[in-house]
Amino acid sequence: MSGTVDFRPSEDQRDLARGMRELLAGRFGREALRAAADGPARLDRALWKELGEAGLFALRLPEAAGGVGLGLPEAVLLFEEAGRALLPGPLVATHLAAGRVPGAAEGTAVVTEVSPEGLLPWADDADVVLGPAAGAVPVRSVDPLTPLHRVPGGPAGLRWEAVLLTAAEQVGSAAWCTDAAVAYAGQREQFGQVIGGFQAVKHLCAGMLVRTELARAAVHGAAVTAEPVEIAGAKLLADEAAVANARDCLQVHGGMGFTWEADVHLHLKRAWVRAALLLPGARAAERVADAL
Repeated sequence: MSGTVDFRPSEDQRDLARGMRELLAGRFGREALRAAADGPARLDRALWKELGEAGLFALRLPEAAGGVGLGLPEAVLLFEEAGRALLPGPLVATHLAAGRVPGAAEGTAVVTEVSPEGLLPWADDADVVLGPAAGAVPVRSVDPLTPLHRVPGGPAGLRWEAVLLTAAEQVGSAAWCTDAAVAYAGQREQFGQVIGGFQAVKHLCAGMLVRTELARAAVHGAAVTAEPVEIAGAKLLADEAAVANARDCLQVHGGMGFTWEADVHLHLKRAWVRAALLLPGARAAERVADAL
């Protein structure tokens, strides 16, 4: 039909996302995730450099400047994979600093940034801190893989690309939780049958899938239009999907889900932190409401 826009990823875009998933599966699989969560929060500099070599940070730089020459639609696909893997570190800030901060594009420099909410992640591991960080004090983070400092002062300016890429990470986490819940429901038995056969569990898993796909569609659409109000709406949906899906995944896992050994609690904690760092729910809803 003439005049329509196809928002579905192309085969090349799917291959790009698949390549990132395979890289992270081999380099930051479950064992690496658990080792990072159980130890002191320190960035893996070798992995950061590999991400740079894979083009994550230079993805949107022009080829003439040594970049990959792609755009926001491709970036959200890769950040979705990073969110699925629960990859730690100031990924968004380093990506946005590529071409402006030496070493950011190549992954040889770690760049972090003070969020509009006055939070500064990974301050101790960063080579460059963007934004006024004077007086920053460490605060206890619910996520063991996201150390935080708080910076005094009111909300700073907002970069919509950062909001969108953070929303993409939330979508990846929501998708992981959906897959984990479905897989567990197909294995765990109760009363002589797998729990996935129970109507209540089916409804939980179906709701998780709906939230994930709705948020993914909003993020992909906002990546094409780059309109602030659509990015705000996408962030609102993505935050809801990541947090609610992690909670429902915990519910499907039962008592097992509340143990340290289950990975789902890490996704819930990261979802809370991402939701608080950039355009929290109330501010995102206000932005959308103002546009209506």
